[in-house]
Amino acid sequence: MDHKPIGAGKSSYDFVDMERFFQKLDLRPDAVFCDLACGFGYYSLDASRIIENHGMIYAFDLWEEGLNALREEINRRKITNMVTQVVDIGQRIPLDDASVDVCLLATVLHDLIHEGRQDRTLRELGRILKPGGKLAVIEFKKIEGPPGPPIGMRISSNQVLSTVSPFGFREIETTEVGAFVYLSLFALGEESRPGNIKTN
Repeated sequence: MDHKPIGAGKSSYDFVDMERFFQKLDLRPDAVFCDLACGFGYYSLDASRIIENHGMIYAFDLWEEGLNALREEINRRKITNMVTQVVDIGQRIPLDDASVDVCLLATVLHDLIHEGRQDRTLRELGRILKPGGKLAVIEFKKIEGPPGPPIGMRISSNQVLSTVSPFGFREIETTEVGAFVYLSLFALGEESRPGNIKTN
C-alpha cells in the first residue's frame, strides 16, 4: 500500500523563482545534489539541466506515487544521472559520509518539526554533506495563506536558523525566492563531522 507522507503531493515549486533559486544555489555541473522528500521531483528535474553526467542527483521520498511519476519523466528526458529511492529521511539516508555537495529541503523542514523528527534528519545531513557543503531550506513565509500550510505549521527564517545551527550549519544568507517563499542557505562547518555535532 502506498504510504502517503504528510505533505505528499504539495509543492512550493510553482511559487519559487527558479532562476533566482539556482543563482543563489550556485550548482556546479559536477555537483552531487540530494533532494530530500522530493515529491514529484520538480527541483531535481530542474537541477538536471545544470548538473551534467559527471555529477549526480539523488531524489528521495517515502511517497512511491510521486517517485513513479518522476521515474517516468526521467525516462522520457533520458536523464542518466538521477537516482530515485523510497527513503524515510527521518531515518538513515543511504549515502556515504561526506559525499554530497548540496542538500535541499523544499518545504519539508516544517513537517519534520511538526512530527518531532528534525534532529535525526539534520544529523544525517551533517553526515552525508561534505565539509563546506550547502543545505538549502525553502519554506513559506510565516504569514496567513493560501498558498502553503496553515500558519501554525509555518516556520520563520529565525526558527530555521535556530533549528539547524546546533548541527554545525552556519547561515550563508536568507532571501526571498518568490512572493510567498524564502530560501535559507547554510554551509556545513569543517568541525561538523560525525561525532563532533552538537546536540544541545
